[in-house]
Amino acid sequence: MAVAPRMPVALTIAGSDSSAGAGIQADLKTFAAFGVYGASVITALTAQNTVGVQGVSVVDADFVLRQLDSVFADLHVVAAKTGMLATASIVAAVGDRLTAVADLQLVVDPVMVATSGDQLLSDDAIDTYLAKLLPRACLVTPNLPEAARLLRCPEALTLAAAVAQAKSLLALGCRAVLLKGGHGAGPEIVDVFCTAEGVEIFAHPRIATRNTHGTGCTLSAAVTAALVEGASLRDAVATAVDYVFKALEAARHHRLGAGHGPVDHQFALHRGND
Repeated sequence: MAVAPRMPVALTIAGSDSSAGAGIQADLKTFAAFGVYGASVITALTAQNTVGVQGVSVVDADFVLRQLDSVFADLHVVAAKTGMLATASIVAAVGDRLTAVADLQLVVDPVMVATSGDQLLSDDAIDTYLAKLLPRACLVTPNLPEAARLLRCPEALTLAAAVAQAKSLLALGCRAVLLKGGHGAGPEIVDVFCTAEGVEIFAHPRIATRNTHGTGCTLSAAVTAALVEGASLRDAVATAVDYVFKALEAARHHRLGAGHGPVDHQFALHRGND
């Protein structure tokens, strides 16, 4: 009897969101929406809802590594993403451990600030990000404020400035950059995809909605899931951008919580039931 091949796995390394709109919970919902098996390594617990972050309890870096070792010892992880890493010690530990994993496709979402404005990464972790994590990444997915913080420069206010910052991030050693334009102005959200081969722009109409909680986590998770399914990096990005747009569109009239509600990760299931 033939032995079935091992099931490919997507891994999220991130913080937990008790309201389940972002973080580990959003990532696992996204993996499931793509039909991909998801595993998780939790870096922090947050007391969080649609209004803000009321508390954070960071997991010790050594225990983060124990979780990583457990997953990699048993599961066939094809692609992984990082989200909230919280501290320089966790960034360093995760970066060092993932560098030792051959053939892993790594998507780095440099989660620094929640949608509510609460800080999710310590100031002393920036240099560690640049040294330990970005060079290992096949894709880095900062938004405009995160890119400015990583580069220690003013936030890009024009498309030309965003392209220049994406190129500067690429020069730090990652394979590709997706600079997300959701924080920008104008009728369209313009995302800049930058590789050594050039720059491609992905644009979608801006949706008038408060339900934007977890968009960054969801996008990076969607890229990771598409990579597990065998997509090229460029096609994985295009698929993820489209998925987030549809998830935002589907959730625009939802009423969940008193603040920024989540995107609709299960929009395709709802449409299937129409």
